[in-house]
Amino acid sequence: MKGLDRLLGISRARRLSISAAAMAFFLFAVEPSYASGTMNASVSIPNTYQAAITTDGLIAEEPVDPNPDTPTLIELNAVKAVNANEMALVSIASRQIEIARDPDGARSVARTIAQSKYGWGSYQFACLNKLWTKESNWRYKARNKSSGAHGIPQALPATKMESVGTDWRTNPVTQISWGLRYIEVRYETPCKAYKKFQRSRWY
Repeated sequence: MKGLDRLLGISRARRLSISAAAMAFFLFAVEPSYASGTMNASVSIPNTYQAAITTDGLIAEEPVDPNPDTPTLIELNAVKAVNANEMALVSIASRQIEIARDPDGARSVARTIAQSKYGWGSYQFACLNKLWTKESNWRYKARNKSSGAHGIPQALPATKMESVGTDWRTNPVTQISWGLRYIEVRYETPCKAYKKFQRSRWY
């Protein structure tokens, strides 16, 4: 039946209409005792098509989604893809944090962020390395007992780093991210920040 409909170009809704008309004719022609001039016959046909005006002015029929609130397979696959990407990003972030707990790992993470986010290459990183080696030796738990400065960039007060994350006490990536942004806003580059440090022993 589907093959015949496709061959004749008949939609499911139109096939139902033809069937309904045939049934009505049967009732009136074959069963006169039930059919009279005042009898009304009606058949409910699901509207699976809607009219649409084409570019050449003709009226065409387009399918109507019977369950518009139900997500399609394409939409579900898109959600799965987004969730997979989010999980991948979380995994990368967690990996970065673990790497940065070690001073050499912190250097590697800082180099990557400095290059990708600020465009600072090897020359600027050399200045950054000297600066933060002097300040904290790249230890995220470093704390200046006299001033209270904390972390790899030795933020003072340490609560400034909350602008990036409330986990600044335990997350070296939060500390690095805050320190790089602080240098950009205040000194433009790590080398300018390091020159300030050389003059006054702070930056």
